Amino acid sequence: MIFTNTLNAPASRPISVSLQERQREGSRIIHSIRHEEGSQIFFPTDIGETGESPNLQDHLQLIYETALAVSRTLDIGQLLDYLLGLIFDWVDADRACIVLIDSHTKMPEAKAQRIRDSRPGIDESITISRTILDYVLTNREGVLTSDAQDDQRWSPEGSIINSGVSEAICVPMQGRYGIVGAIYIDTYTPPDMTATGNRSRFSEEHLKLMIAIAHQAALAVEDTHYYSAVVRSERLAAMGQAVAAISHHVKNILQGIHGGSYVIEEGIKSNRMDVVQQGWGIVSRNQDRIAHLVMDMLSFSKEREPDRSNASLNDVIEDVVNLLRPRARENDITLEFHPNVDLPMGLFDEEGIHRAALNVVTNALDAVLEVESPRVIVSTEFRNTDRMLVAVIEDNGPGIAPENMEKIFSAFESTKGNRGTGLGLPVSQKVLQEHGGDISVESELGRGTKFTLYFPWIGVPTPETQF
Repeated sequence: MIFTNTLNAPASRPISVSLQERQREGSRIIHSIRHEEGSQIFFPTDIGETGESPNLQDHLQLIYETALAVSRTLDIGQLLDYLLGLIFDWVDADRACIVLIDSHTKMPEAKAQRIRDSRPGIDESITISRTILDYVLTNREGVLTSDAQDDQRWSPEGSIINSGVSEAICVPMQGRYGIVGAIYIDTYTPPDMTATGNRSRFSEEHLKLMIAIAHQAALAVEDTHYYSAVVRSERLAAMGQAVAAISHHVKNILQGIHGGSYVIEEGIKSNRMDVVQQGWGIVSRNQDRIAHLVMDMLSFSKEREPDRSNASLNDVIEDVVNLLRPRARENDITLEFHPNVDLPMGLFDEEGIHRAALNVVTNALDAVLEVESPRVIVSTEFRNTDRMLVAVIEDNGPGIAPENMEKIFSAFESTKGNRGTGLGLPVSQKVLQEHGGDISVESELGRGTKFTLYFPWIGVPTPETQF
């Protein structure tokens, strides 16, 4: 079984690792220690005249660097690649790979591999005995093997390591809750060269070190899997919330259209045009509501770069005000627009800024429906201190309670009951942030609210557009 790397393989080399048995039996177990014994590297028995182990500081440094590596990323591919690099720095191995247990199939799969390129003639195709791997994963023991006489603990059918391998270490990745995989390293001698007299590169100390490294790696893999599960859960929860909220608003809009259609039908039956016009007004308003809902959903869910063109913020905001004047008159709301006549032209997305301003001004009109002498004032300005184009929307409504200030930009959070979708302000904020700006809010209970929409001014590089 050959595995192809779907993560970040070193030097863009595809993973070629086989988990299978060989007919040849040519290796034996030199050492076998349990996962718990890996901690013994910090309690050495070989103490020098100075009272310290000569390798203890190196061991601590390696484990420290491994711990740093696992805390730097939640990307498993980057994590495994970095760990293999650390292993090559500290252990004289020729080849290495990391095998992880698939969460669905529960089968081991090779996920990262590294070859020491400075040594020519190394076979890049690693074959790991399934017998050894199963032993390591089942018994939670790390093993050190060497090409020598047969080890009597293994069946004649199950070879230890592929021909050409002189020594190998395979250790379990033991996490908090179980085994998540294994790390395998080996030294390689080409089959046409004799290994007689070669110096042994791996020792029991290396085996203990590899077990300690594998434990740190396993903790990181578990954390990454947990984080991914939390993200998936949050996405599903958000999707459920979105579907429930959208369904609720669509149901209310359809009820409005149904009611308007009934009024139109009754007007036609009685031949009364005033009743027909009344019914059509209901249908038209609900058509606008569903159109706004769809556009807000698209704007909120889609990542996009602003489609900038040379435009006038005054013209965009004036169009918003004119669009909402009939509604303001219908509800006896004073709606005023005070443009800055010296406002420069700028490069921005007219449609996006129009939608952002439309949502905020609509919210302001809704906020003053139940106050005496309702008033909404809209103005524009150029903020020279930080060179921002600014639109300000002020109302004399009831204001926003301090505990609700953090919620108003959250999706599907609305204080309007059935009249609000909870998408207007999040969409407006998203549009402004896509322009490099934002929305600020000032509010006082019983006095009203002020929304400030601002984004950096970008002028067309011609003499006519310099400010």
